Amino acid sequence: MSDFINLLKARRSATKFIPGVEITDQELEEIFSLVKFAPSAFNLQHAHYVVVKDPEVKNKVYEAAYKQYKVQSASAAIVVLGNKEAYKDAGKINEGLLHLGVINQQEYDMTVESVHSFYEGGGETFKREEAIRNAGISAMLMMLVAKEKGWDTCPMIGFDPKALSEVLNIPDTHVPVLLITIGKEDTSKLRPRGYRKPVGEFVSFNKF
Repeated sequence: MSDFINLLKARRSATKFIPGVEITDQELEEIFSLVKFAPSAFNLQHAHYVVVKDPEVKNKVYEAAYKQYKVQSASAAIVVLGNKEAYKDAGKINEGLLHLGVINQQEYDMTVESVHSFYEGGGETFKREEAIRNAGISAMLMMLVAKEKGWDTCPMIGFDPKALSEVLNIPDTHVPVLLITIGKEDTSKLRPRGYRKPVGEFVSFNKF
C-alpha cells in the first residue's frame, strides 16, 4: 500500500483536540507552501485562508461557531474563504508566462479577456459558486498536507458567516466556505470511523 493511501485512510475529522498544543507559524507556513499547488479554474487560486491563533480572537470565532468546544481546544482555527473576484487577477497571474516567453502578447491578452468575459458573463451566482468550488478543492488538500505533517483537522460548516466576517474583517468579495480546526487529536476515546458507502452506491457510469 502506498504512503499516500495510508495517509488518505489515516486522515479523519478530529472531534476532540488536546488543549494547549501550539502550532508555530513556521509549521503553518510549511503546510501552506504545499497547499498553493492545489488546482483551480484558470489557475486563479480563489482560496484565501485566515489563521486564528490569538486566544481573544479565537474566542470570538468560538462564539461565531455556536460555541463548539473543538474551536477552543484546537491549536488554531482556520477560516477558508473563496474570492468571488479572483478572475480579476488573471492578468497578474499570467504575467510570468508572458515575460518568460511561454505565451506571446496576443495569447496573454486573449487569455485575460476570455477569463474576465467568462466570469462576468456568468453573473454573481456563478462567481460565488466558483469561489466556493475552488476553495473547497484547496481546503481538502490543506487537510491532507496537515495530516502528512502530523496534524489533525476537522472541517466545519457550523458557524454564522456574518458574525465570522465581522470578527475577522472579511470583505464582501470573499465567501466564508469552511472553518477548519487544526491540532493534535485526543484519541483516548476514539470512535470507529463512520459508515462509508460502497462504490456502487455513489458511482454511476455513462448515466445516472
